Amino acid sequence: LMKDLLEINDRLTRAGKLGPAARLGATAQAVTLRGPGDGMVIDGPFAETKEQLLGLYVIDCANQDEAIAVARDLRRVNPTAVYEIRPIMLYLPGAP
Repeated sequence: LMKDLLEINDRLTRAGKLGPAARLGATAQAVTLRGPGDGMVIDGPFAETKEQLLGLYVIDCANQDEAIAVARDLRRVNPTAVYEIRPIMLYLPGAP
């Protein structure tokens, strides 16, 4: 699978059509903020069946605690939202 995906990425890169892409970090590094008030931080990306990805924020944070603080700020204006917090890695097609 990865070999085939990389072939497509290489073709798109040669054509100048593919810019930088981000990949989600491992689920072991993910936490989820949910619940009333400031919410509760729980390990893992445990989305419920009724939940779905509606969008995402890419925020440059020094560490996970800072990312959780940002998610709490977002929850203050949207208290029913659930925020999965996960590191992302920059993927540059064609770069080692």
